[in-house]
Amino acid sequence: MNSFPAVDPIPLPAPVWLMKVLHVVTLSLHFAAVEILLGGLLIAAILSVSGHGTYARHAAGAMARRLPIVMTYVINFGVPPLLFAQVLYGRALYTSSVLLGAWWIGVVFLLMACYWLLYQFSERIEAGKTAWPAGLASWILAGGIAQILTGNMTLMLRPEAWAAMYERSAVGAHLPSGDPTMMPRFFFMLAGGLMTGGVWMLYLSGRSVFAKEMKGYLSALGGRIAAVAAIAAIGLAFLVVSRQPDAVRSGLANHTLYSISGYAWLALALLILAAAAMAGLGRHQSAFTTLGAPLLTVLAMIAMTLYRDGIRDLSLLQKGFDVWQRTEVSNWSVIGLFLLLFVAGLGVIGWLISVVAKAAKQHEGPGPVIDSGKIMKGAA
Repeated sequence: MNSFPAVDPIPLPAPVWLMKVLHVVTLSLHFAAVEILLGGLLIAAILSVSGHGTYARHAAGAMARRLPIVMTYVINFGVPPLLFAQVLYGRALYTSSVLLGAWWIGVVFLLMACYWLLYQFSERIEAGKTAWPAGLASWILAGGIAQILTGNMTLMLRPEAWAAMYERSAVGAHLPSGDPTMMPRFFFMLAGGLMTGGVWMLYLSGRSVFAKEMKGYLSALGGRIAAVAAIAAIGLAFLVVSRQPDAVRSGLANHTLYSISGYAWLALALLILAAAAMAGLGRHQSAFTTLGAPLLTVLAMIAMTLYRDGIRDLSLLQKGFDVWQRTEVSNWSVIGLFLLLFVAGLGVIGWLISVVAKAAKQHEGPGPVIDSGKIMKGAA
């Protein structure tokens, strides 16, 4: 008996391959922002403790004042991939979302509390007050939201568990349990967050608003964090794959695109590890560490998201759901208009980023810094 609801009579308005490309691209951007938030927030919260020294407190402040902006990207980049996932996998995703209904709706309120604490964290650091409790609380809420999302995306792959969960609670009060892949996937994302947070520090170390000593601190510490986290992420990635059913592992190995994306992620992770290790040894002025590592991280996000997409498709295929068999009636005029607006939107975002980059820079951190030919004195 097929556990999935009946197919929606409304056909797809675009080819499956196009919907999946857009899903992977937008989800990769969302994951990049999420990883910066999770990793950067935890690092900043720890560094904000007064006992860590002057440079640590200034590094925490520099990261904290940027985190509310990162959160806006987390939210806005999270909407498109969720919509694409609903269109492609609605028969599975809607069911799992209903079974987790109370938690799924609760994400909205958890997100508002997380956002508010994030502003409290930033403002308290700016005011020189104790800030780490607000930062840690915000990180815990962000991690809780990630756990709920991980649970939903895992549950949608397990139609055999749906009936028993509904019998236990018809109001969606239980989180899924018993899946051997859920916790490894969750910890893989947390390790990736620390790796990305460290790489973010490498990027910040290349900004002209910091004095030489501050650049060195950001680069060395960020490199060490990213290197250790990259090793953990690689180990957890192998654990996630090893926990997959034999049919899924075989399908991943025999599918050219998924196999290439898996090896690409591993190669990119090793390159990130090398760049982070270089920075951790004090070579913070290298473009390979300040610019190359962030670019490698974005590419790794794309490769990881594509491999993850393969795990989902192959897992659902084993349960009788083939996303490639959806009925399609393409409306190319609407598709063309959408793609035009999509590219224009990315262009506007790039322009806004360039405007911010060219704006007058304010010195951050202790020590003097040269900016636009003028020496500005920082806080002692």
